[in-house]
Amino acid sequence: MLTYEEYLRRVPKVELHCHFEGTVRASTFADLARRHNVELPTEEVGKLYEYDTIYEFLKIFAMVSSTLIVREDFARAAYESLADGVELGNLRYREMFFNPTLHTRRGIPMATCIDGLIDGISDAEADFGVRCRLIADVYRQDDPAVARQMVEEVLEHRRPELIGLGMDGAEAPDPPEKFVEAYRLAGRNGLRLTSHACEDAPAQNIVTCLDQLGCERIDHGYHVLESPDVTARCRDEGIYFTCCPTSTAVVYGWPDLSAHPIKDMVGAGLRVMLNSDDPTMFHTDIGQEYMRLCTALGYGTDQVRKFVLAGVEAAWLDDGERAAMRSSFTAQLDALEAELDGDRPGTAPGPGTGPGPGTAPEPGAVSPPSGRGAA
Repeated sequence: MLTYEEYLRRVPKVELHCHFEGTVRASTFADLARRHNVELPTEEVGKLYEYDTIYEFLKIFAMVSSTLIVREDFARAAYESLADGVELGNLRYREMFFNPTLHTRRGIPMATCIDGLIDGISDAEADFGVRCRLIADVYRQDDPAVARQMVEEVLEHRRPELIGLGMDGAEAPDPPEKFVEAYRLAGRNGLRLTSHACEDAPAQNIVTCLDQLGCERIDHGYHVLESPDVTARCRDEGIYFTCCPTSTAVVYGWPDLSAHPIKDMVGAGLRVMLNSDDPTMFHTDIGQEYMRLCTALGYGTDQVRKFVLAGVEAAWLDDGERAAMRSSFTAQLDALEAELDGDRPGTAPGPGTGPGPGTAPEPGAVSPPSGRGAA
């Protein structure tokens, strides 16, 4: 028989909001730093991802990126990232962000970055059966011209595994309309479109992302709840939200997950799925995200199934791939539910989120470090 937490780790998972640079193992960071003569803040690997302020976090994040130099570095980190997802949370499919300008501004060729990532995800698929596709992220603090140039380079070096354009960085000072030109170029050339929105900015940013940028889904989106009209529109249009419990609990001051906005988003009938964001840097993984949130909110198997299948429906798959994944996931969920012991939460009230049919702290509690406000 399975315990409920074992069940939550073992349900098959899609992840659509995960940043490559935020998945690098601390041990790999240390190894690459030594290889490329990057001075580490400490020789104790277990303390590399400990920080008390946003500034310390940003310094480490930039330092991790600086150790990714040759094609093999990108391949190794991507492979390990997917291996961790499979081992810790039964990850079966991921669409993974990466920030090209974090690397190209250091003189790393775009081809080195993309080809290295594809090497890693191809090897992970061969070894573990997990599939991964790539989303190039605009960094909000870049100039619009830099973002457009990045999109041009991505299109020049595009491979079948690179399927989308996204956007991250500190939202409040750089709203989405700044990058309309880059998004329209990407859309005209067949890239799928998403964006971080309403992390720390008003619900109007979602309207901009949908109407001006052409986004198909929204990453985070918590402040949508401040506008009943925008909430109703997103519910009625079936917009999917890729939410991240742990990182946003740390960054935005919701340490008690039982009070996280995800609860009210579910209650408002929005389509929500769960993700790990920057898992190694926030000391989490995709399995823990399900464990922490679902136990904190008392969600039963019905809601877990809706989270899982919302990921399938929100993924950028063709109809045949989606149908096959939906069928496989449904069979796995049925089998796992049959193995559950009697100790499980009841089904949480409220509308569903989908279409139709490290060590976690105490449930609901998320500990420091303080985050970056740009996850």
